[in-house]
Amino acid sequence: MEKELRAEQAAEQYQCCGLLQQDLTELCARAGIISIPRVTVRPFPAAAEGAEPHRLGEHCIQVELQNDDPRSVCGVFLRGWKVEEEMLGVLSKCLPALGNLKTLNLWSTGLTDCMLPALGTMVASCSQLWSLTLEGNPLPENSFHVLMGASSTLSHLSLRNNCIDDTAAQLLGQGLSTMSSSNHSLLSLVLSFNCISDVGAGHIAEGLRWNRSLLSLSLAHNRIGDIGAQKLAEVLQPFKLRHEEVVERRRLLMEAQGQPRAAAPSGGYAPSLRGSDAAVRLSPAKQSKSTTKKKERLRKEDVKQSKKLTAPSDPRPGRSRGTKGVSEEKQSTQALHPAEPTHPLLEPGLHRDGHVILPGNRVLLNLNLAHNRITERGLGALLAAVEGQQQQEGAGGQQGLRRLSLHEQFPHCLCGLHSAPGAAAAAGPPPPACGG
Repeated sequence: MEKELRAEQAAEQYQCCGLLQQDLTELCARAGIISIPRVTVRPFPAAAEGAEPHRLGEHCIQVELQNDDPRSVCGVFLRGWKVEEEMLGVLSKCLPALGNLKTLNLWSTGLTDCMLPALGTMVASCSQLWSLTLEGNPLPENSFHVLMGASSTLSHLSLRNNCIDDTAAQLLGQGLSTMSSSNHSLLSLVLSFNCISDVGAGHIAEGLRWNRSLLSLSLAHNRIGDIGAQKLAEVLQPFKLRHEEVVERRRLLMEAQGQPRAAAPSGGYAPSLRGSDAAVRLSPAKQSKSTTKKKERLRKEDVKQSKKLTAPSDPRPGRSRGTKGVSEEKQSTQALHPAEPTHPLLEPGLHRDGHVILPGNRVLLNLNLAHNRITERGLGALLAAVEGQQQQEGAGGQQGLRRLSLHEQFPHCLCGLHSAPGAAAAAGPPPPACGG
């Protein structure tokens, strides 16, 4: 421990100059690392990922340059040799000094769970880094989600071939979003060639429920069947809010209007949604009538709050509610702080049969489910979701899914999706082995 502390102090005294080989050599010497990796320029055009067998296991760091200047490193590639904690510490000093670094690729480098927080700190320190590839690095404790927190700045994250199971998928889904937090930077997530089943697909679907930034998701080459496909389809089309989501929605509406937040009771429910002791003593008939009146009152209050958000300058409330009790809410994001993304719970929705219905995830454009266990049943659910999105788009909604890949299972069944306006079918050749 004392030796590591002295090495760290010596490294802190050195100021990196942005020349990777020079910085790497100096910091390795100060940290007592004998085997210093050699820095080489990656051939251009680069060989296909998965090639270069002569490089496998060699202590070599390949770089891509924007131009002839050795300080213009824009990509760093490590493949097939174990990166120890001491080396990760050295890289954490070297890489942030590369002002043009945009992509970092670690293939089969023996990363451990305890190294992921340090890796996340290093990634956050690289101001221009937007793409991180960690492939062939299975982690027993499934710590990949630490790279997907709300403070993450990554736009692309590839976790192919990492033995990610349903437990890890749950953590990754929570990293995409929960009801209280969401990742706003990640645009592309690759989870192909893993061990995700229907259960894990359900967890990922939960993450898509409130995520409004992810554009591309690959779940190819997993173990997902019809149930998982249906779970994913559900979040791509209008869905009913759960009780706790309705409570949170009403709280957000009140906060957006500047109203004081009501204190939550011990049960964790909003006071207006919690049953009273008197209701328990009512007869079933009276109890049902009381519950119906209460739901109607809450529905009117929710609509009234939404309309106040939409048009605060117009004192006249909307009078048309529809003949079947369906009320469309019109909310404006301008009512909230413009620098912060609007919570998806405040998206315009419908009130129908006592439920609040939101339009679902319309941001995801590409979904790759090739080489799974999906049959016609799961395909039908996915196509129904896509068709529903297209109908909403025709009515002025967002565009929704544009590419659905199910290559091997249904080489002919995707023609309908291909011919649909604006939707691209993935019925062509399979993607490259590295792309997921």
